[in-house]
Amino acid sequence: MSWEPVGPGELASRVAAWVADVPGVVRVAVDGAPAAAPESLAGALGALLERAGRPVAHIRAVTFWRDASLRLEYGREDVDAYLTGWLDAAALRREVLVPAVKRGEYLPSLRDPATNRATRESPRALGSAGIVLVSGPLLLGHGLPFDRTVHLHLSPAALARRTPPDQAWTLPAYERYDATVAPARTAGLVVKLDDPRHPALQIPSTQA
Repeated sequence: MSWEPVGPGELASRVAAWVADVPGVVRVAVDGAPAAAPESLAGALGALLERAGRPVAHIRAVTFWRDASLRLEYGREDVDAYLTGWLDAAALRREVLVPAVKRGEYLPSLRDPATNRATRESPRALGSAGIVLVSGPLLLGHGLPFDRTVHLHLSPAALARRTPPDQAWTLPAYERYDATVAPARTAGLVVKLDDPRHPALQIPSTQA
């Protein structure tokens, strides 16, 4: 891959400009392992986009996890379940991504990941020019209707180095994700974050 270096302070503004270029409601995946801090980048994007006059909804993917009885059916460290069964992709589509376009509204969350209790949120208005930012790991490959996809890329060595020991069991899931979904080749924009002080961008030619 050929990478374009950007300053850390420039990263969010570059991505925000790329997202804001799309008219109407824009549904954006900010995909990356927790070690790459996708929620942090999504938060920075949201602040910039709101200052530019676009309504923003930031959805943390962990609040759309399946019920613990389903996602932990085979144990708390089952790689297969983590890769394909923790995220309730159907609920994310039904409650956020589709109604954002059809009705200009979205459900902010489904379940508290810490307590496993339903959050019982009510739908919120987004409007006809709002931006939905969904941040979290393993978001691609579900066929979800995103209009922009951002992947935060870490090399296997960087990912292993920056993943806490109690989460090391997830590393094989990311290895398989890279091999089967290939987010670094299929995402609309890829951010290399091996050294967060020196990020770099690549926009593949396969997607705007």
